This record gives sequence, C-alpha cells and structure tokens, in this order.
Amino acid sequence: MSVSTKTILWKTDTAHSELIFKVKHLGLTTITGHFRHFAVEAETEDDNFTHITDIRLAASILSIDTNSTLRDDHLRSPDFFDAENYPKLMFSASKFDRHEAKTTLEGELTIRGVTRLIPLTVTFEGIATDRGQTKAGFTIETVISRHDFGLTWNNAGEITVDDDIRIRASVQLVRQD
Repeated sequence: MSVSTKTILWKTDTAHSELIFKVKHLGLTTITGHFRHFAVEAETEDDNFTHITDIRLAASILSIDTNSTLRDDHLRSPDFFDAENYPKLMFSASKFDRHEAKTTLEGELTIRGVTRLIPLTVTFEGIATDRGQTKAGFTIETVISRHDFGLTWNNAGEITVDDDIRIRASVQLVRQD
C-alpha cells in the first residue's frame, strides 16, 4: 500500500515581496535595482517547508527599475539584458530540504538565454496567518558574476559596472487552497 502525498501550492504575495539587485558603479557607489514584476511559485509536501518539491521564479526584464529611466533603458538594451529577445529572468530548483532556518538551495538561473547552476542562501522566516490566509516568509541571497551570463558591457577601457551582482529577495508566499 503506497502513501499518497498531497502537494501544496504557494504563490507570491506581491504586495509583501521584493526582488532587488546591487552592483558597484565605477567602484565608487552601489546602485540598487528592483524587478517590479516577478512571481515565485513553490510546491511543498507540508506547511512547514521541510520538503519543497518544486520552486520557480520568473522576473520581467521590462520591469527593471533603478530610479533612472536612462539607465533602465540601457539595462533593457542588447548591451545588457536584451529584453526584446530575452524578456524574462528565470530560476528553477526541483528539490529543497530545509534542515535549519538558514539553508543553501541550488538551482538553475537563466539570464539572456544562458543557464547556470547557482547557490542561494535561503532563510526561512516562518509561517503566519493573515486575513485567513496562510503565509510563509523567506529571505534569499546570492552573488553572481554577470559575465557568466553574457552581460559583459563596459565603457571602452574602463570598468564601469562591477562583475559581481548581489541579488536579494524578500518573499512572502501565500498557500493556495
């Protein structure tokens, strides 16, 4: 006799979630950017996120916001993300076992048609009930090399944009019943 496991679906609470990136400009200042439109979905075997069987993230490149229209347009151009040909940044992982509050998750990140396996540090912030909905919170962090994804633009002879991109997400998921 086999035991059936019910899959629980969780989706982003967009009003209480954010996806940001930070990069050094000219080695002098750190620029912060947001993806204003993104979605995370997770499937779990339980409400405590001890076993996540599927995780997916999609972020719209057109939603990049760095508080500078000129810079945002440049980031969407073929020099960087090439939003016309690659409109989304994607992440997927097929297994996550949480043993402690802070865990490493590996998954495939796809930017500009290039996919790389990357580690994410995931902090489980807990579960709460809000207006009759069950919600779970996570803080997710990583650092990637933009060159690994074909994002190599710099002014001729200068290092305008650092190679290391810090990514941080604060995500609240809502259980879908």
